[in-house]
Amino acid sequence: MPSTRGVYFAWAMQGLILLEGIYGLIILNPSIIFTAFIGFFLTCIPYLIERRVRVTLPWEVNFLIAFAVFLHVAGYSQHLYLFLYPYYDKFAHFISSITVAVLAFVSILLINRFSCTKLARWQIFFYIVIFTMAIGSFWEIYEYLMDTFFGSHLTKLLQHSLDDTMIDLITDLLGGIVVAAFGTWYIQKKTLDELTDQMVDESTPECEL
Repeated sequence: MPSTRGVYFAWAMQGLILLEGIYGLIILNPSIIFTAFIGFFLTCIPYLIERRVRVTLPWEVNFLIAFAVFLHVAGYSQHLYLFLYPYYDKFAHFISSITVAVLAFVSILLINRFSCTKLARWQIFFYIVIFTMAIGSFWEIYEYLMDTFFGSHLTKLLQHSLDDTMIDLITDLLGGIVVAAFGTWYIQKKTLDELTDQMVDESTPECEL
């Protein structure tokens, strides 16, 4: 079972996201309201998945998800993306890429547990990096489309230049490499099954060759 104290950290971060939504309600800003409550919903998805598939994610993963979402919501509602540009933007992007890479690592652990697919460490490394880069690329496409069709209604453009986009993608690459390197090193210490024992309900069926 996850650490009770750790769970509280994750919940506290979700609470901060809700506070941003309440702030949006107070100042009657629909963009902040929408961003905050959509962000809060995203942080609830892991808990919904846990109920559905009997998998309990480590509290650190839930905290990372909530922290990454909070950085985005607070950056938008408090104009931190503008006031602290480009440092806040790159920091938030790096945390997001780390979060995505960690989710990729967790997913490969669960794939190993529930399917007959067994990947070598080098395959796990590239899976994490490619997964992170793929999500990062989709995010850049989203930013481009938002700027193209709704740019005049945004507080700021999401993409400032080609350099901005490329630095974001490089940040995604670095985040993926960091987690992939740590993950493949860590599974030398424990087997993949040992790493998933705390996440998986004992009654959950596993792959049978």
